[in-house]
Amino acid sequence: MTRRHGYALLSAVVALVLALCAAIFVTVAADDGMPRHGTGASRPHHDSSAAPASTGTWVGSWSTSPVGAEPGTETDGLAGRSVRNVVHASAGGTSARITLSNLYGQSPLTIGHASIAVAAGDNTAAATAQTMRRLTFGGSPDVVIPAGGQVLSDAVRIAIPHETDVLVTTYSPTPSGPVTYHPHARQVSFLAQGDHTEDPSGAPYTEQTPYWRYLTALDVLSNESDGTVVVLGDSITDGITSTEGANHRWTDVLSQRLRAALAGGRRDVPRYSVVNQGISGNQVLANGLGRPADNQSGLGRFGRDALSRTNVKVVVIELGINDIIRNPQLADPDRITDGLRTLVRQAHARGLKVIGATLMPFEGHHGYSAAREAVRQQVNARIRAGQVYDAVVDFDQALRDPYNPRRLRPDYDSGDHLHPSDEGFRKMAEVFDLRELKGAGQAEL
Repeated sequence: MTRRHGYALLSAVVALVLALCAAIFVTVAADDGMPRHGTGASRPHHDSSAAPASTGTWVGSWSTSPVGAEPGTETDGLAGRSVRNVVHASAGGTSARITLSNLYGQSPLTIGHASIAVAAGDNTAAATAQTMRRLTFGGSPDVVIPAGGQVLSDAVRIAIPHETDVLVTTYSPTPSGPVTYHPHARQVSFLAQGDHTEDPSGAPYTEQTPYWRYLTALDVLSNESDGTVVVLGDSITDGITSTEGANHRWTDVLSQRLRAALAGGRRDVPRYSVVNQGISGNQVLANGLGRPADNQSGLGRFGRDALSRTNVKVVVIELGINDIIRNPQLADPDRITDGLRTLVRQAHARGLKVIGATLMPFEGHHGYSAAREAVRQQVNARIRAGQVYDAVVDFDQALRDPYNPRRLRPDYDSGDHLHPSDEGFRKMAEVFDLRELKGAGQAEL
């Protein structure tokens, strides 16, 4: 072999190696790195809406926490009915996937069909027809979710704009109760008799419901967000007193503020979506009743509801007031703050930053007493002193009545002296320092 031919052969080998490396890089870049949890049978699927070809980052656009087993569904579940959940996308994307939960089911849940579409308007069961997509699970249109389990759908190509309602519909052909649900959704969803999963008209959906059922997450492949902010909280984060269907929870307003800041050219805030993991009545330490426990404690659900959310970068915690109000004995501030620190340590082990909220005043509420107020003040003092979280948002200072700091300011009070009004929720989001969303957690507090 001549030297010239040797150089030519070497050049060809190098070119081949470079081409192989480029192909591997493209394949890895298109993968989000998350395991696929679908349990449906592997079948070929040639729908052009599947297998997204676009690039971006998978982030959480909407999520909610499974709270318990829906009363009245213990035997049949929702067999023979279509459930059309209406959810609000905090981040837009070019592809989407969903998570369905059977956490509180006592038997396997069969999903015969599922679909996703962009809603034709606000608070409607009607879809924009051209956006209707069939969802699959491991290539199959049906899936069986074991009792206590959950499933992640395949990704499907669909253009979802931010700040729009999205319709996620499931159909269960066989009895499989009880139904895993989230009450106090503050959003109307819909039910229909029969399989109307891919009906865009919404006409069969004659029954309205204030619950979200089975659905616990909507992820999008996004070019506008680089990660997810997860807010873990109680009824104040759940937005129990916010206007139904208006997306006036404080987390909704926080998401809008973040997007507006980025659109205005600010470079000191990150490109993150915001998802809400609030449960009304939730406590740091105590579970509800049942097995698995309804309204699982913050300690018990933190891994599932916060750390396991898609591409989480920051966790915000608004918890503790129910440990004070609902404890039949006088709550121990040491136990509450120790519980919160446990959550922070778990987040730090993942390299995540944790921002925590002070506990807001509640004088005038039926659970108020001077002794409980003293516990709240002790917990807040430790939070403000930097003994619990990486950073603090002082909701107490922002919403309390300046003439009586033990009470909510009247215009921020929904009327029950515990939960904010829409104006109060807006104030909570406005006092949140968006710059605190940048950075990682401290090594030790």
